Amino acid sequence: MRSKELYKIKEEIEKIRSSKPDFYRYDWDKYYRIGRQETWRRPKGIDNAMRLELKGYAPKVKIGYGSPKEIRGLHPSGLIPVVVSSVTDLEKVKDKKDKVIVILSSRLGLKKRLELLKRADELGIRVSNR
Repeated sequence: MRSKELYKIKEEIEKIRSSKPDFYRYDWDKYYRIGRQETWRRPKGIDNAMRLELKGYAPKVKIGYGSPKEIRGLHPSGLIPVVVSSVTDLEKVKDKKDKVIVILSSRLGLKKRLELLKRADELGIRVSNR
């Protein structure tokens, strides 16, 4: 039963993400320094065609592009992501292991990361590859 629900949620997430446009910063393709990897910045110029929403320019971020509340913030697998940085954090998650996916903190070193992966495997908790 739980796997069917997860599969349905995962399909819904993929469908919504594929229907949304990619939001690019204005002139991101013209200047390397503006940020090829950077996120959205609101266009503010007085004559900026993107701000004026003229035809042929990238779409602006708007409220209408938001995700439904039921799937907002979920991992693409349909599970709730939880960032873990210690064994005690991992122990707190073990009761909810069917609904949660663990993401190891980026501040962890290799030694502690391996320790947490081993403990998560013992408890049967899913860990994201990130």
